[in-house]
Amino acid sequence: CNTSSMPVAAREASIFTGIAIGEYYRQMGLRVLMIADSTSRWAQAMRETSGRLEEIPGEEAFPAYLDSAIKGVYERAGAIRANDGAEGALTIIGSVSPAGGNFEEPVTQSTLAAVKCFLGLSYDRAYKRFYPAIDPLLSWSRYLRQLEGWSAEHLAPDWVEQVEAMTALLQRGDEIARMEQVTGEEGISLEDFVIGRAAAFIDMVFLQQDAFDDIDASAPPARQKALFDRVHAIATRGYGFADKDAARRHFTRLTGLFKNLNYAAPGSPDAARLEAEIEALDAEAPVLEQA
Repeated sequence: CNTSSMPVAAREASIFTGIAIGEYYRQMGLRVLMIADSTSRWAQAMRETSGRLEEIPGEEAFPAYLDSAIKGVYERAGAIRANDGAEGALTIIGSVSPAGGNFEEPVTQSTLAAVKCFLGLSYDRAYKRFYPAIDPLLSWSRYLRQLEGWSAEHLAPDWVEQVEAMTALLQRGDEIARMEQVTGEEGISLEDFVIGRAAAFIDMVFLQQDAFDDIDASAPPARQKALFDRVHAIATRGYGFADKDAARRHFTRLTGLFKNLNYAAPGSPDAARLEAEIEALDAEAPVLEQA
């Protein structure tokens, strides 16, 4: 953990020390996770050291070798097979703290170019008390297609397509929400209104958790998969609601039932009752026939 109150040398050496220890245990055949908080403080320490050495500065006075230094850190992660046959792995998760939330600053840009997965925290979502405050539209992963074979075998043959469809729906829902803020409900069509409610349904039911609830704070993969399948089926189908009020009532009731289901213990009477109510409400929805 790096803090701005630590000495410059300690901030600069801390990440390398942590990685070296992680590599030692990886060589023993263990799976190691190293969390670096924060790489921004480490980069600032490099900037101070570079300035004292009178090196030629780069963008925002960071050293010219900042990009290669950040890549060198993350490239030390990975899986190995030792000479004795032991298999170990080192995973590195680094947090970046850009000043003022500016994602265009050098440390953030160099990090984004080096990593294959990014979870972007949103001030707007944190302000709304959404937990976790990870913005699904800022975040991305380059492992999705890379793991397509594993996903098809263990999750679903069309798992990647389902994830991409949900992501596209969230993106479209965000565009509709921005338009609705300007024009009001009267300025958007019924079709767009339904898409917007479906996107909000995904966000509220699947992407948000309650950290203070023992059940909702952490869900096993099997339960997440079952919830994803059900939410995907509801959110991506075509609806034929008579008006916007009918669409609003339907998704509001569905959201409430799903939120209560997230709090219910799997296999409990409450969970069974809520699942039955969800199925009954879902069956009442006017669904458009597929052409």
